[in-house]
Amino acid sequence: MSAASQSPPSLVCILAFNGSNQLAVRRLGSKAGLPFTGTDLTMATARLKGAFNSHTPPAEYFSADANGRTYRVFFVQVHGTACDREIVFYSIESLQAQSAMLGPSLGVLLDRLEPHLNGIPYLHLGENDFINKFRPEKERNTAIYTQDPAASALYQSQLCAVIKTHARHHERSATAPVRLDFGPVSYLIPSHFGFCLGVKNAIESAYETLTENPGRRVFMLSELIHNPFVNEDLHRRGLRYLQTDKGIPSTLDGTPGSPELWDTLTADDIVIIPAFGATDEDKARLVRKGIAVSQHDATCMLVEKVWKAARSYGREGYTVIIHGKAEHEETKATFSNTRRYAPALIVRDLDETKRLCDIIRSNDPAERAGFPTLFAGKFTPGFDVDRHLERIAVVNQTTLLMNETRAIIALLREVYVTRFGESGASRVGGSGRSDTLCYATQVNQDALSRALAEPLDAAFVIGGKNSSNTFQLYRLCEQSLGDRAYFIQSEANILSRDTVQHYVFPSLQADRPQGHMVERKLWSVGSRGPLRALITGGASCPDGIIQQVIARINGLFPAPSLRSMGDVLAALATDPAAPSG
Repeated sequence: MSAASQSPPSLVCILAFNGSNQLAVRRLGSKAGLPFTGTDLTMATARLKGAFNSHTPPAEYFSADANGRTYRVFFVQVHGTACDREIVFYSIESLQAQSAMLGPSLGVLLDRLEPHLNGIPYLHLGENDFINKFRPEKERNTAIYTQDPAASALYQSQLCAVIKTHARHHERSATAPVRLDFGPVSYLIPSHFGFCLGVKNAIESAYETLTENPGRRVFMLSELIHNPFVNEDLHRRGLRYLQTDKGIPSTLDGTPGSPELWDTLTADDIVIIPAFGATDEDKARLVRKGIAVSQHDATCMLVEKVWKAARSYGREGYTVIIHGKAEHEETKATFSNTRRYAPALIVRDLDETKRLCDIIRSNDPAERAGFPTLFAGKFTPGFDVDRHLERIAVVNQTTLLMNETRAIIALLREVYVTRFGESGASRVGGSGRSDTLCYATQVNQDALSRALAEPLDAAFVIGGKNSSNTFQLYRLCEQSLGDRAYFIQSEANILSRDTVQHYVFPSLQADRPQGHMVERKLWSVGSRGPLRALITGGASCPDGIIQQVIARINGLFPAPSLRSMGDVLAALATDPAAPSG
């Protein structure tokens, strides 16, 4: 008899995880073993059903040799407690820390889990399902974060509510701006500004989680959104941040050298993933600790749409070019997600794309050899310039300017046609339209562009210093108005009738890599008659702050000269000509 015929048959093993990503194991005396195995999937599934009434369909993930047998390993997510009292749940981290308690086969399979950890929380989802869907307006729960005066002033604005009712005929279509005439100063407000649906979802989820879990530690992976006032209010209510928006770990008492919050996490803690998403590495850390992930994953579905586009391009054989800021959480998450399916490379802007194009055009090995230095930290391991730049497809960070993404794609197509002839155009995927750009980002930009066509003395763009989409709005204003455009965080930056604290976004220049505040003159020297100011907010700017900025500027003028807020609102609500002035 041959050695092959004497080999024991392979076994099927089902690894069952609960909603907290903890693994079900069976007590075997002083050890823990695999509870759901069989000579085929039917037998293993029958044993699973004997312990759990509800579970997802088994999905095959890998094969492994353990204890002289070959195992085909399937994953399921189970619901409820086990009918069999000998089956208990452990976090992967606790099992690996107690290797002596593991049966020999279980220990080997645990070692093979690492590449698959990030998928465990989402076993209940199909690959075309979204983690998080936008709530319909009738299901919004705004009361959850407006139950005290401080939060109400931050989030609620009667003025903004009237503007939106009056100007927004469709969530995705910009209309004419709204003019608010207070007499000595009038304001032009774009039809679309402020919170997008993804931000609303994330904020409501965070406040609900805090309210529903008194006594439990609630963390956010990093900032919920790029707005300091929202994040400070959440911190005031007990939320802690595991790391900064740049990925620097937070410590237990806020001082260097004290334990990192990451290291203090237990399975009893709650960690919310922000709207930007999370890297596979961060998700895997949470899974190992047995922390529920999907239940508190507030990733915006439009960000996830980019991930799905990148996956599709990867399966079609493209290398994925990500138009984004490498240091931004969203781009980090997109890059991490994309590398599962394709080689990937991040380009920041059109100038960096031009440097990539020089390499694509060149047949000089020396010039191509400069790629790792030019794009250090921005490409996947094993990236081969000669192979992986044959076919490319472009996706983008959702908060950037659409026209810049279009220009990047147009330039790449031009270069590929020059290099490969007419067939070169088909080597560049990505439409450059809105398929991987957040429609809320785009409609805010469209609405702002319509407002900028009007005569203006100043434009105020309101948002967090690290808000990419707010900076893109500011760029549009700066292109039209130059130094009459101001990037501010709140009404506190309006220092006087003549002076504004303006935020200068970080420069790529080595001599000024950090963002900084400067004082700038308000209004142009020759302004006469009623002043005209445009005001808009980024996708993470609460409505209350927009109203507070208007109130602050109004307060710089003599009260008797101003029309009252009530009169302005009444005129806006009743006069159909009000939006066009």
